[in-house]
Amino acid sequence: MKEAETKPMRHGYTTGACATATAKAALTALILQEKQTEATIMLPIGQAVTFQMEDCTYTSEQGTASTIKDGGDDPDATHGALIISTVTWHDKPGIELDGGIGVGRATKPGLPIAVGEAAINPVPRKMIRETVQSVLDEYGINRGVRIVVSVPDGEEIAKKTLNGRLGIVGGISILGTRGIVVPFSTSAYKASIVQAINVAVANGCEHFVLSTGGRSEKVGIELYPDLPEEAFIEMGDFIGFSLLVCKKHPQVKKVSLVGMMGKFSKLAQGVTMVHSKSAPIDFNFLAGVAAEAGVPEALQEEIRTANTAAFVGDLMVEHGYRTFFAILCQYCSEVGLQTVKGGLAIETVISTMKGEVLGRETRHG
Repeated sequence: MKEAETKPMRHGYTTGACATATAKAALTALILQEKQTEATIMLPIGQAVTFQMEDCTYTSEQGTASTIKDGGDDPDATHGALIISTVTWHDKPGIELDGGIGVGRATKPGLPIAVGEAAINPVPRKMIRETVQSVLDEYGINRGVRIVVSVPDGEEIAKKTLNGRLGIVGGISILGTRGIVVPFSTSAYKASIVQAINVAVANGCEHFVLSTGGRSEKVGIELYPDLPEEAFIEMGDFIGFSLLVCKKHPQVKKVSLVGMMGKFSKLAQGVTMVHSKSAPIDFNFLAGVAAEAGVPEALQEEIRTANTAAFVGDLMVEHGYRTFFAILCQYCSEVGLQTVKGGLAIETVISTMKGEVLGRETRHG
């Protein structure tokens, strides 16, 4: 194995941690009337981390500090973003926190922040407030302060995120429950699924279209053009997890699963977490499905020795056995119903890379 493949992935830091560090540096600069080059904060996981400041300025009434967000080896849209906090003295007692340029605002219910508020999530809010209060206490200051967090490129960065669909407009969200970014974190992806479902439920959705990726989602949108945008959610590989989250909400009546042969071949055989490394595709199982569809033994044998599920799909299309896909969809929907123990209508749609629907079947629980 190459050395590059064995090198551990590098952790990064959340926008919430960056905002907390810059708020501390800005307030310290304001109090001491001295430029701050770094700030050390305590992350929610109990780890002390020192952030280097990109810039720090102050007047007698205002301090401003900025840092560049380091996402580590995670392919995060906010990696490299400039996070700025400006702290001013305030006439009112206490700590006021708001978002400035490039920090989004909530416009839909279902988010962990109220409609109209800056998209600074609860944990970062708590981190910022507690850190700022500790600085005020350290210097024995009993004055109100106002903190504004800004991300100059935030509106542009937000176009690469799901913020618009979630009803967060005007920029990115200040996020993070642990303070660190774990590369390719499954917990982060699952949290985004839960948030997307919560927003859709809060906006009255009863029918969800869960897709395994962007191409599949386009197929779902073409099939259901009248559904609101909140109803379309990319579940990635987390089929079982996403279905169970939907089932927790009594108003959800139907879920349509949209994907391609590879992942749905695994789902049909009972695998509900369909990552490429989760389980191998059972080509004997697919040959059995082909037998149910009336496929002759010679073609069944070709399926047993196939290398990919996509090849099996192409083979069935080439020889005109569309029933194969209908049966496979039935199996997928039945596995979905078993996972949630009924109570939903589950539809499965299998499409090609080019968006052609190969099979589409619904089962009622």
